[in-house]
Amino acid sequence: MTSIITYVDLLKQERDQTKIEGYLEIIDQKSQRLKVLTENLFEAAKASSGTIPVNFETIDLVSLITQGLGELDDKIQERKLEFKLSNPNDKVTIKADGKLLWRALENLLSNIFKYALEGSRVYVDILDIGTEVTLTIKNISAYELNISSDELMERFKRGDESRSSQGSGLGLSIAKSLIEIQKGSFNIEIDGDLFKVVIRLIKGERSSN
Repeated sequence: MTSIITYVDLLKQERDQTKIEGYLEIIDQKSQRLKVLTENLFEAAKASSGTIPVNFETIDLVSLITQGLGELDDKIQERKLEFKLSNPNDKVTIKADGKLLWRALENLLSNIFKYALEGSRVYVDILDIGTEVTLTIKNISAYELNISSDELMERFKRGDESRSSQGSGLGLSIAKSLIEIQKGSFNIEIDGDLFKVVIRLIKGERSSN
């Protein structure tokens, strides 16, 4: 907001058309980023408050992720990433809200597209552990993560992402809240430049067929 006000003041005094066009472009970029930040702050507040309605249903997690990655193939190809999906069965069911779960996963994948080392592998592991199902997503960061997982999550909550980025830095915080309101757990683990998210979800009922 401060930057927008500054450039508006400069625009009022400027007579050079070339500079005016440049200022307008900067104002447009800053306003778009402010819009994204405002929307994400609103979503983060709703998610953390627990007031979002949750419609639990039986979901095939393997199918959800496979279809989702297919829809995001353009971004995957753009970053030259290779996703390696590992699961014990062709079908692993969970109890969750499909829309909220995919929104959380989209935020995680968006984080990977921004920060993963280009040309690296991303590992997605699904494991049935009795009453729960764990989903682990691992990727190599483009830079060393010399910070604890708690500090990193707090930094994302504050929105400390690079000021030049179009993101808000709230994606992980929103994802965590969305998973938790579905009675799941969300944890981050960091080892050097390895970034790992471990999600635990309620296991779905087996089909009677």
